[in-house]
Amino acid sequence: MSLFLDALSIVAIVAGGLFFAAGTVGVLRFPDTMTRLHALTKADNLGLGLIVLGLLPRVDSVTAGLKLILVWLLVLFSSAIVSQLIARVARKQGRKA
Repeated sequence: MSLFLDALSIVAIVAGGLFFAAGTVGVLRFPDTMTRLHALTKADNLGLGLIVLGLLPRVDSVTAGLKLILVWLLVLFSSAIVSQLIARVARKQGRKA
């Protein structure tokens, strides 16, 4: 069972890192603000979720696992709110890039 949990952790953490890298590439390569925001929020939220999933079998207590999940939820909510605010300001200013 430990080998399975180790493999799950490694796969999830590596996949999360790849999603972070893909989000960074999207921010650097996409042409306008809206597509950059989409790439950043979607890829980073999924990447962080996978990293938390990979770290959950490694925690010592239930409270530490709940803290990881709470941090992930906080990031989910805050990134959604911040991306909406950035998009609203960009749209008001008529920005394309």
